Formats: sequence, structure tokens, C-alpha cells
Amino acid sequence: MRILRFFITRIFLKRWILVLGMIILLFLANYVSFSTARSIISTFQGYQELETLNQEGTFVANLDPNSEADFDKIEIDETQKVYEYLNNNYTYALQANGFVTSLENKHNMDVAFNYINEEAYKINQFRLSHGNHINFNYKFNKEKIPILVGAGLAKTYPVGSNIEITDPVTQQLVNLNVQGVLEENAHRSNFYAPNSKTYFNFSIFIPVNEEFINSAGLDLHVNGLMDIVLLDSTKDETMNLKEYIQENLGLAFNFFNQQENFNYFENYYVNSLKIICTITFILLIIIVCLATWNTLISIRLMIKDFTINLLVGLSYSKLRAIFYGYFGILFSIILAVLFGITAFNRYSFWLRKGSTFATYGIFGLISLDWLALLIVLFIDFIIGFTIVELTIRKIKSIPISVGVLQ
Repeated sequence: MRILRFFITRIFLKRWILVLGMIILLFLANYVSFSTARSIISTFQGYQELETLNQEGTFVANLDPNSEADFDKIEIDETQKVYEYLNNNYTYALQANGFVTSLENKHNMDVAFNYINEEAYKINQFRLSHGNHINFNYKFNKEKIPILVGAGLAKTYPVGSNIEITDPVTQQLVNLNVQGVLEENAHRSNFYAPNSKTYFNFSIFIPVNEEFINSAGLDLHVNGLMDIVLLDSTKDETMNLKEYIQENLGLAFNFFNQQENFNYFENYYVNSLKIICTITFILLIIIVCLATWNTLISIRLMIKDFTINLLVGLSYSKLRAIFYGYFGILFSIILAVLFGITAFNRYSFWLRKGSTFATYGIFGLISLDWLALLIVLFIDFIIGFTIVELTIRKIKSIPISVGVLQ
């Protein structure tokens, strides 16, 4: 312990400004590496989730960003006409998320009502922690509507409980019956940005059938079209639907298959990733050079004390262990700070009542956070190994007689 204290105070921290600069750079490198690793993991998960859409005959709709849409001119009769055309000519998956409403719950979170038809429900393949899956063969306004609730609502609204509330899209009083509870952190990845996710811990999923759509208002009709997925279709059929929507609603839609959406995403994501990785690599090289140079300069300044320690029994193997111990402590502190920042960011969604991003996890971190931290730990190990071994090799090249003569 005494020799470790000597090296830390008299050698490693001899030039504290350089050490502080190295720590700042190391933290930046860790933070960028963590963010990049987490983004890559999230993207990989998104690709796996959306792979069910990446098949022939499946097309995802989106509003043409170059078009000018006037939603104020759209009438309910026009949207009902479009959905009638869809029901008669297409098989489609509809999911409209994020109709936020106030509903009493243990965490005082706003609750998002999500509307989903049977085809979209099959595609999502939601897993339940308990309860049963919902059915779509109910009669609107005559029977209780079977629903799923997110994990955050399970204690307030367990399986079998009833909820009477004014539905946000029909503006009618409805009686909802909880059939099942989603697994913790159930989510959906964005069609166009697979690294982006919406979490459903504080969501209610309402099954949508034709009768429900006919009773719904413009909000559901228009929002449902934004990400509608055509199944078992062709390019010509998508063009027919595009023309029909534009003729009746004045909205210009694009229909792409999921591989085209992936390609669009990769065009900007991969380039951004290359830039970030290049910056991180440069930072790591600077850190290794700075740490090695700072240690060697400090040892040369303290060559007499260093030589005496070598003469009285300090071996190079013990010296290597001291170096690993020092950098191990340094990396542990930085990882602890990184962990704290990540945990606080996750917790901040709870503080801000951000229900679509509130997640459950060990110490507040979800699985992809832990995986990203493990990757950063591995990178730190490589950095530490490089610095220590390079420094030891340089130290061995310093003649001991120089220290003795001084």
C-alpha cells in the first residue's frame, strides 16, 4: 500500500494538469464508446424486430416529407371512404400509438392509448407476463373491450379489472376489461430508425376492428394511415392506394418495403457511425500516448527514488501490478460516473413523467445499457493493457545506473 501511495502521489499525479486532461479525454472516449455501443445494440435489436416486415409483398406507408399537407381540410366522411376502400381491397396492419390521457395509476404517469388491429397484433408478437391475449371479435358499445396494459399499470389494473373511461378517439364512454399484462419494457422499434424505440410500460392496447374504425374520429383515421402496413400486396396496388388517398384526402404518401427503409436509415446512420468511431479512435490514441508520456516523464523526474525502490526489492512484476492497480482504480471511477449518468438519465424519464420512455431495470439500467457498459469495460481493458505494457517496456530501457549516479 505504501509503495502504491508513493507511485500515485509522486509519479502518476506528479503533473496533475496532464492527468486531469487525460481523465477528461478518457471519460469522453468512454462516453462516446458507450453511446455508440448502445446505439449499435439497439439498432441490431430493431433489425431483428422488424425482420418480420422485410418480406415480399409488404409495404410501409409514410407521408411524403416534400408534400404540403393541409389536415384542416380533411373531413371524416373522406377518411371513412378511404378505410372502406382499404377494407375491401387490401390486407393491412394498423397501429396508432401515443393518444395520451389521464388515468389514475400508482406512478401518476400519463397513460398512452395505443390502437392496433389484428394484423398488426400478429406482426408485433407481444409477450405477456401474465393473462391472455386480446381478441378482435367484440361488438363496439355492446360488449366490454378486451385490452392489454403495460407492466407499469399492472398493480393498479390487474388482469380481470374494468376501466370506464372516455376513449380519446371515439369520445365515447367505453368499458375496458384487462385481459393481459405486457412484459416489462415491451417496445416497438421505429420503421425508419430501428435504433429508436417506444416503450409500452404505461400504455393500454385497444383492439381495433372495422366497427371501431367506423366509430373513431379523424385523429385515429389520419394517424393510422401514417404508418399503415400493406400485406400480401404489389407495387401496382400501392400506387393505386396512393392515388386514391391523394384524390380523397389531398395527402401524398410513399410506400416502401422494409429493406428500402433499412437502406434509407443506413445511408445516414453508417456515415455518422464512421465519424463517431474515427473520433473515438483518435481520442484513444491520444489517451494512450498522453498517459505513457506523463508516466515516463514523472519517473524520469523521480529517477532517484524510483531506482532506490528497485534496488530494495521492487521487481518489474510488482511494478506492473501497481500500474494495473492504478489504472484499474482510474477506469473504475470513470465507469462509476458513466453508470451514474446513465441511471440518472433513465430515472429522469420517471421524474418528467415521460411514459413512452420510462423503463424498468437493474439499478435503473436496461439490458442494452449493461451490454454497452461491458463493451466499454473491454475497451478500457485494452487501453489499460496497452498503456501499462508500453510503459513497462520503456521503463526497462532506462539504465538503473543513471538513477544510482544521480
